[in-house]
Amino acid sequence: MVKQGRDFEEIYDLTAVRVIVDSVKDCYGVLGIVHTLWKPMPGRFKDYIAMPKSNMYQSLHTTVIGENGDPFEVQIRTWEMHRTAEYGIAAHWKYKEGVRGSEPIDEKMAWLRQILEWQREMKDVEEFMETLKIDLFEDEVFVFTPKGDVITLPASSTPVDFAYEVHTAVGNSCVGAKVNGKIVPLDYKLKNGEFVEILTSKHSSPSQDWLNFVKTSKAKNRIRQKLREQQREDSIIKGKELLHKECRRLEWDPADILLTDKVEDLAKEYRYQSAEDLYAAIGYGNVTAGSIVKKIVGEVKYNARKKELKAKKLTKTTQRPVTRGAGVSVTGTDDLLIKLARCCNPVPGDSIIGYITRGRGVTVHRLDCPNVSGLEKERLIDVNWDEADSGYYPVELHLEGYDRPNLLTTIMAALAESKTTVAAVNAKALSDGRASIQLVVNIEDIEDLENVMNRLRQVKGIVSVNRARPT
Repeated sequence: MVKQGRDFEEIYDLTAVRVIVDSVKDCYGVLGIVHTLWKPMPGRFKDYIAMPKSNMYQSLHTTVIGENGDPFEVQIRTWEMHRTAEYGIAAHWKYKEGVRGSEPIDEKMAWLRQILEWQREMKDVEEFMETLKIDLFEDEVFVFTPKGDVITLPASSTPVDFAYEVHTAVGNSCVGAKVNGKIVPLDYKLKNGEFVEILTSKHSSPSQDWLNFVKTSKAKNRIRQKLREQQREDSIIKGKELLHKECRRLEWDPADILLTDKVEDLAKEYRYQSAEDLYAAIGYGNVTAGSIVKKIVGEVKYNARKKELKAKKLTKTTQRPVTRGAGVSVTGTDDLLIKLARCCNPVPGDSIIGYITRGRGVTVHRLDCPNVSGLEKERLIDVNWDEADSGYYPVELHLEGYDRPNLLTTIMAALAESKTTVAAVNAKALSDGRASIQLVVNIEDIEDLENVMNRLRQVKGIVSVNRARPT
């Protein structure tokens, strides 16, 4: 009552009569007799024989008015339907095994296969049980495809739920929906008997917002899966772009440096399964483009190239105005305030870009900072790290590991050995025996950062060390 927002007077099945007959034909015959003897209540008849529930429940339900004006429910079903309702479809299957010429069980077992599929897809036990509860106990709606096929969905389902129930590809390419021939929003709640048509586009993909209104577990799982795939694809593209930019920064042709065999060998060295995994890690910010290029060409050649370009740059800029600040130089301008963006905290060695703000000088972002995509393109300018400047830059690190006595003490000792100062620490023990630690350390450049992260990975109990993603 509370869940469905109903008053006590709206509960019509407090009194119920069940009639069990031998055939489906008799079910409808009894229904006619019941409606002849008592007046049926409008809108209270449900034909679960023609349109079974997703758990294969079948029966006729009708509510009629008794002699004293009190409503009561009548359920009409065959013996076979009764066994399925009382003991489940597995018991029905077992009963049918002894009958010659038993019907195919594919449809009967579809519901069980769906549950097993949810169990494989969901690692969280609580999420699986919540999904099972939703599909077992919530009311259902019956809607039709344009061809007249019946689709059974939980109450309050939307066109997006319908699309994924038809096929995953239909859901992933959904751009709109029509209900009874009229365009409706994707969060429209479907009603019994409506005809639903899904509008699709090859270039469309699921939106994160869909998770806020879809009802079925199948739709939620498929949307999350597609979003993860999209995020990985975007990171692979971004990782390749960062590698190419690093090569061009050092005035090398990316085609000569980023050979397929070398990248694949390096991926295995970093314990990634493929070159695409390595590109994705670079896009995520877990590995820097500079460290990969240095590995490919060799440290000696890499450092020699940097010194050569530094000398070349100093020669070119002697007669041009240069603004310096925060360890960054902007060639071709003067008297500009320069500051590092707090959202991504770039350090020397990161690929960077400048943004001319209104009245506050130039803000320097990491090239992979998500905020860059929202900035006005005409205000973006090329900036470079000032090789002559030396200083320390704050970097936030996220550590995950198994909680144990003196874990934080061991981490602080490792940082002290690497002569790294710590600006802030936030550590907490999680309920599952793990520990989560956030550190803000002062770093000279990207190479220094790599060394510190590698040193922390050697601490017993630490599972992962990652640089905080830009926010």
